Amino acid sequence: MPTRGVGEVRAVTEQQPAVRLAVLGAGVMGVSITTLALGRGVDVVLVETDPARRAGARTRIEHELRTAQLMGVRPADAPGGLTVTAAVADCQGADAVIEAVTEDAETKAEALVEIDRLTGSGTVLVTNTSSIPVDELADRIPHPEKLIGVHFMNPSYLIGTVEVVRGPRTGQPALDGVARLLGALGRKGVHVADAPGFVTSRLLHRMINDAARIVESEQATAEDVDTLMQDCLGHRTGPLRTADLIGLDNLVDSLWVLHRRTGDEGCRPCELLLRKVRDGEHGRKSGRGFYTYTAGVRS
Repeated sequence: MPTRGVGEVRAVTEQQPAVRLAVLGAGVMGVSITTLALGRGVDVVLVETDPARRAGARTRIEHELRTAQLMGVRPADAPGGLTVTAAVADCQGADAVIEAVTEDAETKAEALVEIDRLTGSGTVLVTNTSSIPVDELADRIPHPEKLIGVHFMNPSYLIGTVEVVRGPRTGQPALDGVARLLGALGRKGVHVADAPGFVTSRLLHRMINDAARIVESEQATAEDVDTLMQDCLGHRTGPLRTADLIGLDNLVDSLWVLHRRTGDEGCRPCELLLRKVRDGEHGRKSGRGFYTYTAGVRS
C-alpha cells in the first residue's frame, strides 16, 4: 500500500500553481528529482517496483532534504507530501510523470508505454534520459506527442538549469506542461535539439571517459585531474568527482548509448570504468568510485 509523509499538501497559490507530479524510479535521479520537488512544496507520488529500493527511498529522500535545507536551497517552509508506492497505476491523475529508470532504451520504453496507457491526454510524459534520443523512445508509445525530454542533473536541488529536449513529435501541450512544471520547481529550461546525448552528456561523458583514461595510464591521479580541471579550467567539481556523483554504472550505460548511436570511439567506455563497475565501485551511491565516501554522504 502507498505510504504518506514527509510533509503536508501545499495550497494553491497564484505565484506557484499546484502541480500533481509522479516520478517513476527511486534510483539516484528519481530520489534527486523527488527531493527537488518536495523541497519546493510540490506533492510527489514516487513509484518503485523493487522492494528493497522502495523500502529505503524515504530515508534517502529525508537525508537529501536535510542536506538541501542545510545548504539553503530548500525554499518551502514545509516540504510537499510524499507517497511511495509499488503501483504504476498510482500515476493516474498526475499532470506530469517523470520517468527516471535505468539508462536502457528497452526498459525506459516499456515504462513509458505503461504510463501512456494509464494516463490521459492531459498528462505530460517526461523522460529524464541523459543520452537516448527522445524520438527513439517516442516511437514506441501510442501517443508520441505527449513525450518530452527534461535532463535534470544530480543533485537536482542544487543545479538550477535543465536541458529541455523537444522531439520531432513532441506536441505544444507537452511543452506548455513542462514550462508549468519547471516553474513550480523553480528551474530554468534550456531548449536543445533532439540527438544522442543532447548537449551536456555529449560533451561531459566523453570528457569523463578521457579523464578516466588519463588515470588508467598513470599519467595523473584522479585527485590531480580534478584539481587541474577545477583550478585551471573552472570545472565546479572536476570530471571524476562528477562521475562518482552520476554513478559509474549509469555513466557506462550512457557511454554505450552514445557509442552505439554516434560511432564515436571516444565514447567507448575505457577499461578502468568497466572494471570499477564490475567490482561494484559505482561512485558515491556505493561508497567507492574514484573516491571513497562515508555512509553519511551516500545516496
